[in-house]
Amino acid sequence: MITKDATIREIHHRVKNNLQTVAALLRLQARRMDSEQGREALNEAVRRVGSIAIVHETLSQNLDERVEFDEIADRVIAMVAEISPGKVTCRRTGRFGILDAEVATPLAMVLTEVLQNALEHAFTVAESGTVEVSAVRGGSPTEGRLLITVQDDGCGLPEGFDPQRAGNLGLQIVRTLVEGELSGTFGMVPAPERGTQVVLDIPVSADK
Repeated sequence: MITKDATIREIHHRVKNNLQTVAALLRLQARRMDSEQGREALNEAVRRVGSIAIVHETLSQNLDERVEFDEIADRVIAMVAEISPGKVTCRRTGRFGILDAEVATPLAMVLTEVLQNALEHAFTVAESGTVEVSAVRGGSPTEGRLLITVQDDGCGLPEGFDPQRAGNLGLQIVRTLVEGELSGTFGMVPAPERGTQVVLDIPVSADK
């Protein structure tokens, strides 16, 4: 007799496989594109699908609908770092901890978008630099918060830039997911010394 937990894990495994198939098809299509802009748009879609697949792969190995997000974050960081235009180092500090699946999936997408944005816009091809993802859990045992900071030491924000109104798709996705699905807040400001700092503050359940 197949248990409920085994059935749920199998569903996550199949979803992961289906998402990987979609990503492979998008890669094939990207290779056939003559337009550099179109090719990059499809490659961004591959990374978006990939971030969701990583969550489902992790869930397929768990007994419940909660995941250790540090492993997911590290894999997302490694996946996005492949697009780095120069000698840019990406690293994580702090701990995300255990998150519910309904938080982990949109958060993986948000992290993907924020990192893509930093690597694509903060550095030129010849530049070196760093992008650091910091995670801090806080709050009471029953009402927790997760504070995430993504900071680069790149060229900084353009004069007059408003992250709440910026029209690029990546930031639109971030705003929609953070403020909608995650019931959190999103800010994007100049870093204290150089570069840009993105701050995400979202409510999470207790890290058990």
